[in-house]
Amino acid sequence: MKKLTIRMISVLFGAGVAVIVATILLLLFFNRFEISIIILIAAPVVSFILVLLITNIVLSMFVKEQIHPIYRTIHKIAPKNKIISNTLARDLIAGVEEEVRDWAESNKQEVEKLKGRENYRKEFLGNVYHELKTPIFNLQGYILTLLSGGLEDESVNRMYLERTEKNINRMISIVEDLESISGLESGALNLNIGKFSINKTCEDVIEANELKASENRITLEMNKVKDNHSIVTGDKKRIYQVLNNLVINSINYGVKNGHTIISLSRAGNNIIVEVKDNGIGISQKDIPRIFERFYRVDKSRSRDSGGTGLGLAIVKHIMEAHKQTIRLSSTPGEGTVFDFTLERG
Repeated sequence: MKKLTIRMISVLFGAGVAVIVATILLLLFFNRFEISIIILIAAPVVSFILVLLITNIVLSMFVKEQIHPIYRTIHKIAPKNKIISNTLARDLIAGVEEEVRDWAESNKQEVEKLKGRENYRKEFLGNVYHELKTPIFNLQGYILTLLSGGLEDESVNRMYLERTEKNINRMISIVEDLESISGLESGALNLNIGKFSINKTCEDVIEANELKASENRITLEMNKVKDNHSIVTGDKKRIYQVLNNLVINSINYGVKNGHTIISLSRAGNNIIVEVKDNGIGISQKDIPRIFERFYRVDKSRSRDSGGTGLGLAIVKHIMEAHKQTIRLSSTPGEGTVFDFTLERG
């Protein structure tokens, strides 16, 4: 701007000097009174017009110089010749305003997407903080108690050490689940597709969760298919993870003296796997978000029972990686049913 101001003053000064010199020369050349009067009258008018034109040109150059970065930002290329032309400043500004408006409209979806990602990032970091905060603070409390004399007290030292181990295991589960879902979402986690018995996988899941179910007074049951029909195609480890997460979820949200049933049935070239419980159920407003990371129907209940809030999100991504879908139906106070299909082997 400073360079343009100096340039403008120089041009105006030069124009004024040129007009004055031209007027003196004309007066000396035409030594007649009438012509001198005409020249004296015309000179200021010509000077004014000349100064006005020069001012307009310099101002336009200044505006164009300030507008260039805006166009480079919008188009990511050099400004277009048809736009940056020798027009009045207001026309340039109006043109830029229209260009910015058109750019904003055409990029509205992208802007909204970026806003959504930013909100998602903030929510995700907040959720991770809350998930890790509880076990970390618990560990701190248990260790301080032990260091303050509890270590020598046999009535409390073992109990506090067991609680410490429980919170460490919970933190390990959170980290492992975060690693799993990050790999699934990025596509970096490759499936190890093979043939395996879905009957045996379901039995292994039930066996692994019998103690937890018993502590919550929940019965685990299973309805098999015939052994010669139980072979399916998929990643055995990941399908085990799906079933395990669904069973754990049913236990966390179960009711005392309740039950969880895994049922298998044939459907053409597929096996339908169903996990059904008679727990607290899920309201219709929560169902659309139930597979989101860290989303919980009852936050206090699942945290107390050790849930990470990532189990169902992992289930969804694993089934999508198998090119299958997980379905859900639920009635509050009656229970929930999850089901998915696997291709028969």
